[in-house]
Amino acid sequence: MSSFVNAPVPKASQDRVAELQESLAEIRSRIQQACSPPHAPALVAVSKYKPASDILACYEDGQRDFGENYVQELEAKAQQTVTSAKAATGLNKYLPAERSAPLNILLQVNTSGEDNKSGVPPLSPDSPSADVELTQLARHIIKECPRLHFQGLMTIGSLTESLSSAEKENEDFERLKQTRDLLQEALSKEFPADSGKWGLDGRLLLSMGMSSDFEAALKAGSDIVRVGTGIFGTRPKKTETVVAT
Repeated sequence: MSSFVNAPVPKASQDRVAELQESLAEIRSRIQQACSPPHAPALVAVSKYKPASDILACYEDGQRDFGENYVQELEAKAQQTVTSAKAATGLNKYLPAERSAPLNILLQVNTSGEDNKSGVPPLSPDSPSADVELTQLARHIIKECPRLHFQGLMTIGSLTESLSSAEKENEDFERLKQTRDLLQEALSKEFPADSGKWGLDGRLLLSMGMSSDFEAALKAGSDIVRVGTGIFGTRPKKTETVVAT
């Protein structure tokens, strides 16, 4: 089994630090311009295949939320999505019992219906929400996974919708919003919104929007945006990255 290694993180060059600071400042400015007060969305810096020195530079510039897609990368750089009851149960079992608070997680919804994307199907007004996979998964986490807190939903929209989101409403984002509303209604019948068993302040959070479409996502009501290329630049191919084990 892999273990975390407590090793010093090398510093990025001054030029690289300046580049990252400039990118972060631009993204933060665009987020602010796309939002209406008091909406204050969270920015997750997605650092796939980027060195730990980049993460350190961003951290020292005030960035606190980071995302990784591969556990090897996370371990080398030392929340957030779940797509099945098995994954939720495994994560709940892995977390130490002495945690001061449950781990906040999001459930991934495949709003575009593309085969190459993970996630459970969205909810529809035409089907009983209580019987659908997403609702059953949310109920499983709330009832059977005490070390997890179901905080909201996330999606990765289709490229077509992302490219056209500046011209019209992004259908994937609208579908996730509808799913959130239906799921909240279904859960509230068993777990009242003020029970603290799900969501934040009585509502489920939405995580949608990446480098190419985060402004459209924010205008659609996203609470969390995930930006990688916009901060770190184009990532190298996976085959070009060597991870020490």
